[in-house]
Amino acid sequence: MNYLSRITINPEVYHGKPIVRGMRWPVVVLLDLLGSGMTNDEILEEHPELQMEDIYAVLQYAALHLHP
Repeated sequence: MNYLSRITINPEVYHGKPIVRGMRWPVVVLLDLLGSGMTNDEILEEHPELQMEDIYAVLQYAALHLHP
């Protein structure tokens, strides 16, 4: 499934860096949380404004940009 539509880039938000659903959740911050060892469930529990599909979108975005 393609989740990339959940990733947006707006020059007015977070200096034009990719963010999740227009919120102030940068892709890189979610990647850092995952990289620190937090599980998907832990992230979603601590940040209820996020959805599992947001995590999938961040991972999909990262994969596409690391391996074009």
